[in-house]
Amino acid sequence: MNVIGLFKFNMSYSEQEYQNKTQQLLLSDTLRMECLRAVKSLNLPDCFLGAGFLRNAIWDCLHNKAEMTPLNDIDVVYFDIEDISCKTEQELTAKLKVLVPSMNWEVRNQARMHVKHNDQPYSNTTDAISRWVEIPTCVGVKLDETEQLVFTAPFGLTHNWGFNVEINPKRPMPDIFYRRIEEKSWLQIWPLLNVILIGN
Repeated sequence: MNVIGLFKFNMSYSEQEYQNKTQQLLLSDTLRMECLRAVKSLNLPDCFLGAGFLRNAIWDCLHNKAEMTPLNDIDVVYFDIEDISCKTEQELTAKLKVLVPSMNWEVRNQARMHVKHNDQPYSNTTDAISRWVEIPTCVGVKLDETEQLVFTAPFGLTHNWGFNVEINPKRPMPDIFYRRIEEKSWLQIWPLLNVILIGN
């Protein structure tokens, strides 16, 4: 099926159908499932693998890529108000590096990240994810106790399957938005993406 045909077909999907399609995509990806199991083994509170881990997989699928685009890093986000030390994050990163050494891990406790972004304290990990720069980046996934995939997507997975890259209205910083798109070469890697211009 060509990409344009896939897009038109997907436009009638419900959010649950998007989640089912995303689940099938991840289950077929051996490396991503290995990463999900590694993170699950740490038993972190309210923990997800976020941003490009999920976003890029969907964009690769939409572009019919034979192989997944290599991940620059993996964002592991959790919420633990009882321990907000950077040392703990470093220790967790080191553990993940042992479990899956081929990946560049970044572990961040979202109970402290509001300070960096000059926000009010976040209530949980999903609240923190909902403040990221681009709407299709505001996604996360984890394995629950029964080995089932669980998604968090404050704006819905519809945006991720729709080719559009939109600025997050909760983070209206167009300079950062456009700089990230350029620095990460998204339009070169995934040329069918449609950047939604501010004000359109």
